[in-house]
Amino acid sequence: MSTGLAGRSELDRLLASVLHRGTWLGGSVIALGLALPMAGWSGASSTMIGTRIVTAGIALLIVLPVLRVFLMLVVFVRERDFRFSAIAMLVLAIMLLGSVLGVVSSESPGVSSIANRR
Repeated sequence: MSTGLAGRSELDRLLASVLHRGTWLGGSVIALGLALPMAGWSGASSTMIGTRIVTAGIALLIVLPVLRVFLMLVVFVRERDFRFSAIAMLVLAIMLLGSVLGVVSSESPGVSSIANRR
């Protein structure tokens, strides 16, 4: 089990680099989606394309925390730090379970009927 500060600073640099580049990529994709209609594209299809590009950028930003936890899991397994590996796996499972439950509950007819009553 490697608990040295040098190993942790390498992990910190890796995670910071992934989050920094991912944030720039997601922000750039969103900016591209917003700039296309302003650049002279017109019509319903161009608006839909711009909306899809913005949605893809937002999805990239949403996926970044999941990617961070996954990278931490991989690094901890490679370091044979099984305690932190188990914690990272638990956090990843909770994030994925929350996403699945969110999608299932948004498709449920009971939830939409309650929202429509208000």
